[in-house]
Amino acid sequence: MQKTIVVLLLLCSFSVSAQQEAKTKSYIDLNYFYGNISRHNNDIYHLITGHPEGYILSWNRKTYGKKEWEQLFNYPDYGLSLGYQDLKNKHLGDNVAIYAHYNFHFFNRNLMFRIGQGVAIAGNPYDKEENYRNVAFGSRFMSSTYMMLNYKKERIFDRFGLQAGLTLIHYSNGNTKAPNTSINSVAFNVGLNYQLDAVQPEYIDDDLSLKFNEPVRYNFVFRTGINESDVVGSGQFPFYVFSFYADKRINKKSAFQLGTDIFYSNFLKEYIEYSGIAYPERGIDGTEDFKRTGIFIGHELFINKFSVITQAGYYLYYPINYEGEVYLRGGLKGYFTKKKNLFGVISVKAHAAQAEAIEIGIGYRL
Repeated sequence: MQKTIVVLLLLCSFSVSAQQEAKTKSYIDLNYFYGNISRHNNDIYHLITGHPEGYILSWNRKTYGKKEWEQLFNYPDYGLSLGYQDLKNKHLGDNVAIYAHYNFHFFNRNLMFRIGQGVAIAGNPYDKEENYRNVAFGSRFMSSTYMMLNYKKERIFDRFGLQAGLTLIHYSNGNTKAPNTSINSVAFNVGLNYQLDAVQPEYIDDDLSLKFNEPVRYNFVFRTGINESDVVGSGQFPFYVFSFYADKRINKKSAFQLGTDIFYSNFLKEYIEYSGIAYPERGIDGTEDFKRTGIFIGHELFINKFSVITQAGYYLYYPINYEGEVYLRGGLKGYFTKKKNLFGVISVKAHAAQAEAIEIGIGYRL
């Protein structure tokens, strides 16, 4: 209860500061949500003991078409969110998170889709002595993603409006430390929005075309980070990923990719040695190679100076069976130059619903 009061006070202070500092074209919204934890993994059944609930407070900056990308994406909003969630289980505790988000609008701006990415703090993470039942959160700091699909009406009562719909909240540390079965919450939300502007500006519509002509471009990317196998206490090790791929822009929004990855996953060294001794029935003798090589296809969605990447790959060189031969990658790229040739990237690599690593990298586009 005390944690709830503290978080609510933080929410109130965040709201006041947002109103004081916000310039024109901004609004805030506060949503309450209530729902269920998804049973995506048999290992978390004992952690599902109630219906999680919480609050999401957001500051949103509107766009009106001053820049081309704003018109191409139907005048999206962008901003910051502060979330609090009571997971209704003493072993999971309460989580607090901060996100950067985008809002995309459809059907005359009555339907809003929001996606936010940020960092969460676990209120009661795994501890081998004090909290060994929490196999979901192996570390106090985690990555968190939330998505919200809402029917939304603005200015129903003066500057106040209403919104309601569905929210999905995901917590995971990307296997930087075991255990990491993660938690997904599916919830119904209802909320209020408040416009900080007395009058809404007009939208700019320049009748733009999506056509974009560019030759095939070639990309080199280096990614790194630390991770751990699913064996708790096996240790954290650095990994290195070298990628080369070609991309072809099909319009101003999208590009398709085809490439290859080379993985140097040092945690697999420990996993191979451990499996060879502890689980000989797995067919691992302890001398197998820890390196892997894969090919992938992908898509890149360009939004302003950022882009969203989604990739699906298949291992061509796969010495041992670890989580499957198909891998997935999703992430965010940020371009540092006007020519969009030097970029940074942060991504999550996974096998189905099981994350393997959070990758941080830098790349160059020829």
